Amino acid sequence: MKWAYFYNMEQLSVITISFNNLKELQQTCDSVDNQTLPPFEHCIIDGSSNNEISEWLSNTVQPVYRKWLCERDKGISDAFNKGIKLASGSLIHLLNSADIYYSNSVIETVANYFNQNAQTQWISGNIYMKRGGMWVHVGVPFDPKQLYKGMRAVSHPTWFVRKEVYELVGHFSIDIKIAMDYDLMCRLKGEGYAYLNETLIKFDDSGVSTNQYLNSIQENTKVYESYFGYSIAARIWQFRLRILYYLLKSSFGKFLYFIKANYLK
Repeated sequence: MKWAYFYNMEQLSVITISFNNLKELQQTCDSVDNQTLPPFEHCIIDGSSNNEISEWLSNTVQPVYRKWLCERDKGISDAFNKGIKLASGSLIHLLNSADIYYSNSVIETVANYFNQNAQTQWISGNIYMKRGGMWVHVGVPFDPKQLYKGMRAVSHPTWFVRKEVYELVGHFSIDIKIAMDYDLMCRLKGEGYAYLNETLIKFDDSGVSTNQYLNSIQENTKVYESYFGYSIAARIWQFRLRILYYLLKSSFGKFLYFIKANYLK
């Protein structure tokens, strides 16, 4: 009955982009396949320079909801956009290869929320990730008044967005190489939003935004000022994030974060 209820209401398209990382993609696919409520479709956008992923997809029995597009792309934003165009569901979730759902009931939880809150256009939740050398649950509600602070733990992997919103605000900019999610968030600020205080994703920290963190916060400031003009507040916040980045690289910084995470909640 719950499956019929879901399909009569919202249809979730999960989109996973991949590049030369079959093992990580398989982990993500397993996470999708183990959900108590399956997605309407799972679209894999593979831009690999070899045939390993395409051969696995073609030569292995896949769920009926899985489909794929294997061709070279122009980067992460282009791959995201291909997935959004391919998707036919009313809801879209971008679940990158190597990221996994935190529990087997995430899709069911999110589907129930949207079914009960038709006015909501997009949501975010909490993410389980490494910070300061330890695994922590991170997440805050989106606040358009604090956009100058960058993503602010409104983690892109936890976003579930109605497809019609992408048609309204536009897709990902292929001219932005790291902060493409933040650029989209600046355009989402006027859309009906809700924070789901649940941990939705276990995050793989080997992606471009992690490996190029300092460049990403600098790009965030450029994106913010392209929409809202020169901002001293954004530049001061960027400086603060840089200091915290270097602090968390040190043993002392990791100790302070351990105290904060465990005793100063």
